[in-house]
Amino acid sequence: MVRENRLAASDLIWPLFITEGNSHSEPIDSLPGVSRWSVDLIVERAREAVDLGIPCLALFPNTQAYRRSADAAEALNPDNLMCRAIRVVKDALGDKIGILTDVALDPYTSHGQDGLIDDHGYVENDRTLDMLTKQALNQANAGADIIAPSDMMDGRVAAIRDTLELASHHNVQIMAYSAKYASAFYGPFRDAVGSSGALKGDKKTYQMDPANGDEAMREIAMDIAEGADSVMVKPGLAYLDIIFRAKQRFDVPVYAYQVSGEYALVKTGAAAGVGDHDALMMEKLVAFKRAGCSGILTYFAADAAKLLQQ
Repeated sequence: MVRENRLAASDLIWPLFITEGNSHSEPIDSLPGVSRWSVDLIVERAREAVDLGIPCLALFPNTQAYRRSADAAEALNPDNLMCRAIRVVKDALGDKIGILTDVALDPYTSHGQDGLIDDHGYVENDRTLDMLTKQALNQANAGADIIAPSDMMDGRVAAIRDTLELASHHNVQIMAYSAKYASAFYGPFRDAVGSSGALKGDKKTYQMDPANGDEAMREIAMDIAEGADSVMVKPGLAYLDIIFRAKQRFDVPVYAYQVSGEYALVKTGAAAGVGDHDALMMEKLVAFKRAGCSGILTYFAADAAKLLQQ
């Protein structure tokens, strides 16, 4: 009766990894219980999400190595893995499920960076913006409901918003990765999308310093001013203070991404006997709600939704 915060399946967004093939799945060793799915099996996961009351999927492609290039041209291919998955899910389920798509170049670059690089390996912000806007438009044309730029280039939200408006995609939302930190918790995700081995250098020139909090408020304010409909803090649990400050300061929905490393630590910890799996999972998810999250991107989405149904 007096519980202050409640978790529901409708609070969850389920990240899914796409791979080539038909009726094909590939378990991801560094993410226990998570697989890459071929497009036809992504539809099955989407049907499962609808049955569980999960309102939205977040899609991430594992682009084949030979399709990756320095200029990330595959990101603009209207028949790339991401666009095919969007169309097939929307053809099968329509508005029964929302589709959130990642806008960044790292799944498509041969060097693993989120943007285009110069001869010295430095990511060039302004030259990258043109690619990001075209990538966002490509995904919106395929049927994406929410564009989620995760690249952390300055000015990309305004550029994407303008591009979507000019193309009459007025109802496509933007969920900005506004406070995305240069974190050590991303390793299993990079394995999942095939960018870990390709990554040259680090991403500290454009992702945030984990020591900074005030900077996050400035980044969030800029993205809202540029037209973001909602904002995200990534990673989640190590940055609950940032989530809380953002919710107190800004009148927009605030989301958290419970990232791959956070998920894997629960899985391996529970397997080692440090605590009960379901209790650890639910306590962490409730913590996001308590901090002020409108919703959570989590690989636990299906497991948590099943538990909440009981």
